[in-house]
Amino acid sequence: MTAFTRFDETNAPAESKAGLRAVKAKYGFVPNLMAELAAAPAALDAYTTLSTVFGQTTLSPVEQQVVLLATSVENGCHYCVPVHSTIALNIGLDREILLAIREGREIADDMRLEALRRFTTLVVEQRGLVEPAELEAFLEAGFTKANVLEVITGVSLKTMSNYTHRLAETPLDDAFKPMAWSKPILQLAE
Repeated sequence: MTAFTRFDETNAPAESKAGLRAVKAKYGFVPNLMAELAAAPAALDAYTTLSTVFGQTTLSPVEQQVVLLATSVENGCHYCVPVHSTIALNIGLDREILLAIREGREIADDMRLEALRRFTTLVVEQRGLVEPAELEAFLEAGFTKANVLEVITGVSLKTMSNYTHRLAETPLDDAFKPMAWSKPILQLAE
């Protein structure tokens, strides 16, 4: 493995220092993934900017976390699933719904969030080639065409961090270790 350097606001490239200071002010520390993104100031800026933009969508904070979690689960990101699990619980996502998302199974008690989880998963899994009937089911669940584009924005954001984790093998920060996760292994029927 080729180790990726994790920077902080003191040793990062000059163009990344302000971004890392802002990240530290927001979270109280610099998460390892952000510390690695700082090696490329444009990457850190792109990630933090897109994160801010996604936070301004019409999706509720809980719905935003469903998109980020579903994307990270589908991409098998051992870093982002614990991070967003922690955030989701902190903003009030029901623990049973969180477990369903983490396990890649249907959300039984909230059909709207299930439609969002399913649609997001399909966008990732099918690389945007979602069948018209699936798109219609998402819209019939009360979402809009603007929400379709907002889901794509969230998928784009998480794809960047999921792929960074995969290539950098980013270690999970202590703050997120209680929510550690690994992709379930599918059991074949005998």
